[in-house]
Amino acid sequence: MADITWEEPFCAEASNCFRIGTDADGKGYIAVAGQEERHLTDTREALQTLIRDIKAGKADHLL
Repeated sequence: MADITWEEPFCAEASNCFRIGTDADGKGYIAVAGQEERHLTDTREALQTLIRDIKAGKADHLL
């Protein structure tokens, strides 16, 4: 398993907290806080776009 460096969790009101992380190869990961062992992976750019859209309220249905 990759050595993932996780950022602080992002928590919306009344919903799960999500964390994003990266490994030494620059791959991006996202997971529900506390369940990092069950992460999804994609490019860092794709995950950053997803997180920005969630924070901007464009994907509230995902939360």
